Amino acid sequence: MQSIAQLLAKKPAVVTVAPHDSVRQALEILATHNIGAVPVLDGHRLVGIFSERDYARKVALKGLASTSTTVQEVMSAQVRCARLDDTVMGCMDLMTQKHIRHLPVLEDQRLLGILSIGDLVKAVIEDQQFQIKQLEDYIRA
Repeated sequence: MQSIAQLLAKKPAVVTVAPHDSVRQALEILATHNIGAVPVLDGHRLVGIFSERDYARKVALKGLASTSTTVQEVMSAQVRCARLDDTVMGCMDLMTQKHIRHLPVLEDQRLLGILSIGDLVKAVIEDQQFQIKQLEDYIRA
């Protein structure tokens, strides 16, 4: 099974927003990078995560203006995070239990990247395919 570090190495550099950025700016970043969530950094410190779900539930449904509402007002401030020594299955379990789709990865309070549930599912599928191939090769030998 791939490590969290190996998964992060395959991903582009993490994109972030600041707490005082407008929701509109954050949405533009999500659209530009074709991502569903973005970590919110105050300097180098992770203070939250802003997702499409935050926009839908906390801005659109409440009739707020995305140009005058700041990310800080609507972001999810209690962020569950992973570490490099966590396992893929452990991260999937955490995401399932907490009903989250994105998991920032921290080391010494420094943001290294962010994993989506899709990244983790892909890693599990690749590992299963590898194991199946190994078993088929063993049976044929």
